[in-house]
Amino acid sequence: MSEGRVVGIDLGTTNSLVAYMEGAAPVVIPGVDGSNLVPSVVALDPLPEGGGRPTVTVGNSARRALIETPERVIYSVKRLMGRGLSEVQSELKLFPFRLADDVEAGEVPRIQLGELKFTPPEISAYVLRQLKRNAERFFGAPVTQAVITVPAYFNDAQRQATKDAGRMAGLEVLRLVNEPTAAALAYGLDRANVGTIAVYDLGGGTFDISILKLRDGIFEVQSTNGDTHLGGDDIDNLLLTIALDEIYSEHGVDLRAHPSAVQAVRKAAIDAKIKLSTEQAAQFDIELPNGDRYQREIPRAVFEQLIEPVLERTAGPCKQAMTDAGLTPDQIDAVVMVGGSTRIPAVRQLVDDLFQLAPRGKKPHIELHPDEVVALGAAVQADILAGASTATEEMLLLDVTPLSLGIEALGGTVARIIQRNSTIPASATEHFTTGVDGQTNVAIHVVQGERELAADCRSLARFDLKGIPPMSAGLPRIEVRFLIDADGILQVSAREQRSGKAAQIEVKPTYGLSDEQVESMILESFDHAEEDFAKRLLIEARNEAETILSAVERAPESPAWQQLTGEEQAAVSAARDRLAAVKLGEDAAAIRDATLALDQATRRFAELMMEAAVTTAIRGKTMDAAGEEMGDEVTAPHPMAPAEFK
Repeated sequence: MSEGRVVGIDLGTTNSLVAYMEGAAPVVIPGVDGSNLVPSVVALDPLPEGGGRPTVTVGNSARRALIETPERVIYSVKRLMGRGLSEVQSELKLFPFRLADDVEAGEVPRIQLGELKFTPPEISAYVLRQLKRNAERFFGAPVTQAVITVPAYFNDAQRQATKDAGRMAGLEVLRLVNEPTAAALAYGLDRANVGTIAVYDLGGGTFDISILKLRDGIFEVQSTNGDTHLGGDDIDNLLLTIALDEIYSEHGVDLRAHPSAVQAVRKAAIDAKIKLSTEQAAQFDIELPNGDRYQREIPRAVFEQLIEPVLERTAGPCKQAMTDAGLTPDQIDAVVMVGGSTRIPAVRQLVDDLFQLAPRGKKPHIELHPDEVVALGAAVQADILAGASTATEEMLLLDVTPLSLGIEALGGTVARIIQRNSTIPASATEHFTTGVDGQTNVAIHVVQGERELAADCRSLARFDLKGIPPMSAGLPRIEVRFLIDADGILQVSAREQRSGKAAQIEVKPTYGLSDEQVESMILESFDHAEEDFAKRLLIEARNEAETILSAVERAPESPAWQQLTGEEQAAVSAARDRLAAVKLGEDAAAIRDATLALDQATRRFAELMMEAAVTTAIRGKTMDAAGEEMGDEVTAPHPMAPAEFK
């Protein structure tokens, strides 16, 4: 593979993915465990004996730690990105993690995990580093550039926090792309859609709705709306709250005082939600700390009634997005469903009703994996920016800014300069004057939002235009220019035209990290890079060893085992015992060597198993029929080979 690849990344609330363009189609890159999804979960392992820095783990291994050490694990951090101290308090009520005690108002919130403290961008950077490692392992080459998706309704602070996370992870973020737009790119790549589509994106922590026009390879966003505090997490927390309240009233046990038990109930709630997407009922069966059992059956009808208020919160943004685009439901040609929560039948029924699909003989698009479609679209955008293939050379993405931008005018009102749903990159200029005789300074307050008063909007930045010659009120002519780049990041400049006095600012979000903080975090990651890399190699080696040992443990149950000679069986057993012994040590190279030795020792056994499978498949059939029945099984990799050696 060549160097210099640009990948697409979906940095999700629940799961994250990395993808690239393979020929004319986007493909998700699997992790070392073979899974396309990397859970957006970060855990801090217990302190090693003798001191030192504890290891940070990401993904499935971190998720397993939730039950045992919930106070050292963080998930759904996307809901905290770019948000201030007061804003995150409500998000933390049902989470096991807590804010560091020394966080002050106006500072970036820091999460206390064990002995260490992390900002939300730092946590996201760990997830991004894992995705970066997965891609580099796959390509066998460095990956330094990426397109990262964000919810369409992410504000400037949240977008900047995402860019900070990418920078800390060692990635140059070429573009931030709205998640619904990325989904449209994924679907538009393999079909000549001409018309108007709605992208309904209900993920783990955020909801977005976007209306797009697709024509001649141009993807133009007409309007976007949503809620950055709405998603599958809210359904999980609703079921969790009901279960905790029932356990307290029926058994007298307050599980909120037992973080590990709360996480066990939360896992049961998530499992029940997933099961109810395909079955008519799900069971809660949980052993309580006092030895009692909490058992409850939830029929799908009851589940749908419970979550109806959550789902109805998506209806308002959908209607507003259609209004903003000047469209009625019958003018929407197609609806694309994105996000794991769209698997819920009640969600699909709601979308059917909102966009009046069934009466028009239409169904929502669910052909692409709802968890993967955003990453696939990010890979398409990465390919467009890189100019890497003919598949995307004629494609163009025209995104929009989700919220209006302006400045505070006389009396505290908002003078909007760039309207929401304006296509970006964008620039706009407005002219203002002074309100007081002899005024030599003008304070410029940049705000974002749809409210009429600046006090009700989000404050983005303040700066002064100084040195204006004293004149009567109304005579100075002040030009204010707003420029939004392709990532939705804002630059503001002001100039008094008579005198030429000018000032400008690149808007830094109120709760973003300073350049110095980001640099410090990057340097810290460099300081610990060698140590962290060694620990990661050890963890990966142990995981691979565990995979092959688990497979070998089942070997004697296979008829093929009996066909091995006693010497061959002894060789497999000896290699197995050696790997089991060294797996507990700290030498990653020794573990890999032992894993490879066991792999070699089981080659003959694997060949016998394959021969048996072929014989069984073709008995009494033509070769063509047997081949069709076996599908890909005949060409599958050696079943006992860990991913490293395939």
